[in-house]
Amino acid sequence: MSEEVENNSGFNIGDILLAPAYGNLEKPFTGEVEKIYENSLLVVITENDPEDQPTVNEMNHRAVVKMSDVEVIKKAPAEATQPKADDNQ
Repeated sequence: MSEEVENNSGFNIGDILLAPAYGNLEKPFTGEVEKIYENSLLVVITENDPEDQPTVNEMNHRAVVKMSDVEVIKKAPAEATQPKADDNQ
């Protein structure tokens, strides 16, 4: 039942982003796009301010950010697409 979702967002899985502080995070952070939603991105936090480390740990090093709030600092290859459900086996 896996549906192939067309990605017209301009973002790719693997893009490296700079995201602003939000929620309990006090400083901007850097992360890698893990999943693309309609208007937001699931990001694995790769670099953050040491003061935010306890919060990042509580968030399991992941954050959902609005596409309009982030800046791409390194593009991933366009071939990188979201994995299908069958790819996890």
